Amino acid sequence: MTYLLIFATGAIFASFIHVYVTRTLKNESIVSPGSHCTNCNHFLKWYELIPILSYIIQGGRCRKCSAKIGIDSLVIEIITGSMFLLIYYVYGISYQTLIGFTIVLTTVSIFLSDFKEMVILDSTLVVGTFVYYLLIYLDLGVRKGLYRSFLYGIFAFVLMFVVKILGDAIFKRESLGGGDIKFAFLMGSILPYNLFLISLVIGSFAAFPYALYISVTKKTNELAFGPFLAIGLYITFLFRSQILNFLELLIS
Repeated sequence: MTYLLIFATGAIFASFIHVYVTRTLKNESIVSPGSHCTNCNHFLKWYELIPILSYIIQGGRCRKCSAKIGIDSLVIEIITGSMFLLIYYVYGISYQTLIGFTIVLTTVSIFLSDFKEMVILDSTLVVGTFVYYLLIYLDLGVRKGLYRSFLYGIFAFVLMFVVKILGDAIFKRESLGGGDIKFAFLMGSILPYNLFLISLVIGSFAAFPYALYISVTKKTNELAFGPFLAIGLYITFLFRSQILNFLELLIS
């Protein structure tokens, strides 16, 4: 029951994140109008808004006009719920789990907005950073929590800014977006400098196959890097103990 509750919580948050990103990118209110069918404007009842279940019961169609509902929301809800489960499985009942949930919701939001419009929403980063710093303060206090996280965040921000300057000079075009650099501050705040560098490596390897794909099929070199930074952050946070142990073995 606990795992089912954790999964359901992730799916519920994912449903909200999907609405938030979709409407914010269109400069629409996330509050009004209420959830509705975009084909017939039928306002959805509460039983039509249950994550995953409503989609399955309704066969992926609107109850009013039978128009097809995009499967993207279903996929996002399942993935987010699963990501919540993995965080809880690794960290149990702890502040680290709450930080992990914050990472999941932030990364899912970045995934959606950057893939759709190649933009990382400032509101996502502001809320994610605020919640993280609140949690780390409650867990470790000022010196071990806020102060250390802020220094690591500055390190990551400066490093990525330098990479952008060098990349722009080498490739004669924008190599990194401003959103990527601001996201690096949050990544660095969460991860110590060595794990932050590992997350960059993981994100780069994850991006490589997709970069090859779009260069061949779409004939473009423009890549939304934010989602892959998000992958690097999530994986590194999830397996941080194993990664640190591996690094210690390499050094010793």
